[in-house]
Amino acid sequence: MNFRQLHRGPQLLKIANVWDAGSAVLVQALGAPALATTSAGLAWALGYADGNHMPIEEHAAAVRRIARVARVPVSVDSEAGYSDDPATVAGHVMRLVEAGAAGINLEDGAGPAALLCRKVEAIKTAAARAGVDVFVNARCDVWLKRLAPGREVEETLARARDYAAAGADGLFAAGATVEADIAALVAGQPLPLNVMARPAMPGLEALQRLGVRRLSAGSAIAEAAWGRARRAAEGFLAEGACEALFEGAAPYPEINNALGAASQLAMGRHTTS
Repeated sequence: MNFRQLHRGPQLLKIANVWDAGSAVLVQALGAPALATTSAGLAWALGYADGNHMPIEEHAAAVRRIARVARVPVSVDSEAGYSDDPATVAGHVMRLVEAGAAGINLEDGAGPAALLCRKVEAIKTAAARAGVDVFVNARCDVWLKRLAPGREVEETLARARDYAAAGADGLFAAGATVEADIAALVAGQPLPLNVMARPAMPGLEALQRLGVRRLSAGSAIAEAAWGRARRAAEGFLAEGACEALFEGAAPYPEINNALGAASQLAMGRHTTS
C-alpha cells in the first residue's frame, strides 16, 4: 500500500518518527506500515539544532541512508523548506524525494499562510514535472506558535482550506488535543487530519472515532532516547555504575543482526534494480 492510500483508512496511521537508519530498522521491525522522520531527532543526530538549520545536502544524505534500509514508504519532515523562496523550497524538497521520500511535512511556522501556499504550489509543479507523486502534509503551527489564542480552530480551518486549494494532501494540526477541536478540524476542511502525540491527547479509540487519519509521535521517541542515554551516562560517569547501563537495553546481537539483515536486503534490492 502506498503512502497516500495509508491515509484513507480504515485504520488510523500511527507514525513512530525516526531519525536515522538504525531507528528506521527498529520501527520497521515492529510492523509500522510507513516511516517518517522527526526533523528534531534527525537534526540532533547530525549535530544541529532543530528549526531549519540543517544543510539540505546533509539532510538528503541522511534520508538516503534511511531509504536504503526501508521496506515501507518514507515521509520526511522538511521543516519550512529551508528557504522563504518557493522555487528554492521546491528544489530542496525534490532533493529529498530523489533521496527516497514518498511524502513530506512542510510547516507554516509563524509565517503567513500565503507563503506556505506558494511553497506547496511550487512543490506540486516540480513533482508533476518530474513525474513523481509526493504527499505534501501541510503542518499548521497555530497551536504550537500560539498565533490565534481562543481562535485556534477558526484560524487553522481557514489556513487548511487555502492549503488544500494550493494542492496540499494532508493537514497536520500540531498541538491540537481537545476532542471538540479535533472533531471541528475533521469536519471543517477536506484534508486527512494528522495530530501529534501529547500527554493530553485523546486515546486511539477516540481519535479513530473522531475521524483522525494520522497520529505522529513527533520528536517524543528521540527525546525519550536522549533522556535514557543521559541517565545511563550520568550514572556511569558519576559512580561507575555498570549494571544500570544494561537495564532495558536491547542486546547487542539483536541490534547487530537487525542491521545486518537490513543491509543485505538493501544490497539485494540494489543488485536487482
